[in-house]
Amino acid sequence: MEKRLLRAVMLVLIMLLVLPALTAAGTAERAVVRETYGIAVFVPGVVAGSPLYELMVAGTEQAAAEYAHVTVRVIEGGFNQAEWEERIMAIAATGQYDLIVTSNGAMPFVALPVAEAFPNQKFLILDAIFEHPQMFTVLYNQFEQAYQVGYLGGLITQSTMAGANPAARRLGMLAGQEYPAMDDMIFPGFVAGAKAVDPEIVVDYRVLGNWYDATRAAEITRSMIDAGADVIMTAAGGANQGVITAAMELGKYVLYVDDYGYHLGPGTVVGSSVLRQDQAAYENIVAAVEGTLEWGTALILSTADGYVDFIDDSPRYVDAVAADVRADMDAMLTRMRSGELALDVPKFW
Repeated sequence: MEKRLLRAVMLVLIMLLVLPALTAAGTAERAVVRETYGIAVFVPGVVAGSPLYELMVAGTEQAAAEYAHVTVRVIEGGFNQAEWEERIMAIAATGQYDLIVTSNGAMPFVALPVAEAFPNQKFLILDAIFEHPQMFTVLYNQFEQAYQVGYLGGLITQSTMAGANPAARRLGMLAGQEYPAMDDMIFPGFVAGAKAVDPEIVVDYRVLGNWYDATRAAEITRSMIDAGADVIMTAAGGANQGVITAAMELGKYVLYVDDYGYHLGPGTVVGSSVLRQDQAAYENIVAAVEGTLEWGTALILSTADGYVDFIDDSPRYVDAVAADVRADMDAMLTRMRSGELALDVPKFW
């Protein structure tokens, strides 16, 4: 009995000695965790071949490289949208990431249940608009972006360029999928740009149904060209190369969006508009890391702000497009860049 009592007393004494040390160690470990800033980049799809996702990752990594305590993990969510919420919920549940960065008009709504479940989790969501105290969203004026390439398409179809078909006055547009920004901002902007050149121009609008099937995209492109289209705008993610391949085979032209695309089909890709998503990611991640980002903000960026633009200084653009067409295009771009020609974003949210 005395031995058991002695053991119990000794155990209590050991606990009294050891527990403070363990507690201090745990506190120190948590302090180390607090000194790091973790960023998870969630890609709703795959990075390769998707210009906006490539730019998002590049901008995030550029920002992180400026801070020794910032870590970045890129997570590809795949193409099954039904799995995205679960994937983001799992990311937030680890508690390792101060910030989740993503891009896509649907992502605020995918992230909303995660935000409700984890009130301290913050989200930077690009290419989207939504007001929520845990989110900072950035929407680009893609009406202006699409207007730019639509205007160029209208000029080319009426020109004497080798692949133009002035008699048809017909452009094509291929979208990966339909969603509010595509239906209410991008497609109308493309049509508005074309019709600003000539109200009689017709746009043949097709939807691929995914963001990766380049073979099917090539088939649709051939069909549009057979119907008379001579310039095709492609907004189909990883399937863009199918559009370029088909247009190249048939001697027609492609308008590329979101990133520099002339090198993908020299002489075929005749216009390339860009969204400076790398810049937007970089600037807002720096602000988040430094604690100055105003959560709950829904920002809209346009051509005059410098985040939406058309690449007209590439030698490949100069070589591919006739001088008179470039002169007319330059006049329009000058007005838009200065803010003289400012096109409002149609409210679709």
